[in-house]
Amino acid sequence: MNIRDGQILQIALPSIVSNITVPLLGMIDVAIVGHMGSPVYIGAVAVGSMIFNLVYWLFGFLRMGSSGLTAQALGRRDLTEVTRILVRSAVVALGIALLLIVLQVPLKWLMFWLIGPTADVVPFATTYFYIVIWGAPASLALFCLMGWYIGMQNTRIPMFISIMQNIVNILASLTLVYGFGMKIEGVALGTVIAQYAGLLMALGLLWKYYGRLSDYFRPTGNHHFSFFIPHFSFFTVNRDIFLRTLCLVAVNLFFTSAGARQGAVILSVNTVLLQLYLFFSYFMDGFAYAGEALCGRAYGAHNGTAFHEILRRLWMWMVIVTTTYTLLYILEGRWIVGLLTDEPQVLETVGDYLFWAWLIPIAGCVAFIWDGVFIGMTVTRGMLVSSFLSALVFFAVYGLTVGVMNNHGLWLAQVVYLAMRGILQTIWYRLKTQINIDYE
Repeated sequence: MNIRDGQILQIALPSIVSNITVPLLGMIDVAIVGHMGSPVYIGAVAVGSMIFNLVYWLFGFLRMGSSGLTAQALGRRDLTEVTRILVRSAVVALGIALLLIVLQVPLKWLMFWLIGPTADVVPFATTYFYIVIWGAPASLALFCLMGWYIGMQNTRIPMFISIMQNIVNILASLTLVYGFGMKIEGVALGTVIAQYAGLLMALGLLWKYYGRLSDYFRPTGNHHFSFFIPHFSFFTVNRDIFLRTLCLVAVNLFFTSAGARQGAVILSVNTVLLQLYLFFSYFMDGFAYAGEALCGRAYGAHNGTAFHEILRRLWMWMVIVTTTYTLLYILEGRWIVGLLTDEPQVLETVGDYLFWAWLIPIAGCVAFIWDGVFIGMTVTRGMLVSSFLSALVFFAVYGLTVGVMNNHGLWLAQVVYLAMRGILQTIWYRLKTQINIDYE
């Protein structure tokens, strides 16, 4: 397995394009409702999008667990197991989606309680929620398919699906809103249509490019149903990823609420600066996906030489991307912020905090690479432990500094939290992870 930078980029670059298209789905909806004549429509879409982003983020293990297990099975050339992983993860995804639909009323009340939308927004956000919830089967099934494609070393198909979903969402929403006179219902239906269009495309491409794997679909004999029931290891891996995601959600929600308590200007400043972190994450996630696919395959094949060569090249790309973004934010940070907002108070205040944006790529880069490698190896306990301990450090640093440093204390806690995740994962890899692979 001779690894070249081209192989890493073949996986990373389509993933980066896919990542960039993700926020476009929400932006399209906001742009359409922004011309409906009332700000409550914007608020409704914002609340609804936040709910589903949070809920689906919690179930991101369906993608991450599928990619690592699939890459390892591919490395072992076990195509029967490759097929089983896809089928079993899809069964779990559809089960979760069914549960979300059945429990949609208490789920809606819980999420509204957490977010706290204003009274004028609630009716429209409720309408949006009760329509978009029916897209859960398509969204969660797509998580499994996207992860499986990454494990199969193919990120071009997820990229094409993401682009197509945006096109369908634009056309469907515009047609329903302006062609049929719908309001928030049209935007919500457009989102659901785009989700199912993405699922149909994913299934169509699955049959076109991987239809031959149907030969390995063998639920026969007394173990007919066992083909559809996930192995214990599937739940172990996904449990760790789920709990790790809860830690990340807790930190992110607290960061937002702590900023909100300091007033609208500080909340806006923190939101704008977090966008700079998101821009960085779109690129680093691409290399994390490369780590999932390539490290997972080498690990499954017990090829130590290839595994460590992949890891070495991933570190090299991490340094290149991190250095580029850090210099960009130092030299052009104010200009980028000016593109995101023209609010005078925000532009005046953001200068006091802009240096934290310079530190974010440096603090967060290591964790991105380890997340990809750990997912590929399915060493998910290390991800959970590092995220849990880093979250504790975040709250400790915030509690000790906020009284003196105010919002700077919040940002210090965030930067330390990002750095600690990478540090703890490095320690876990060196002390706890036993890589049972042969060197060629």
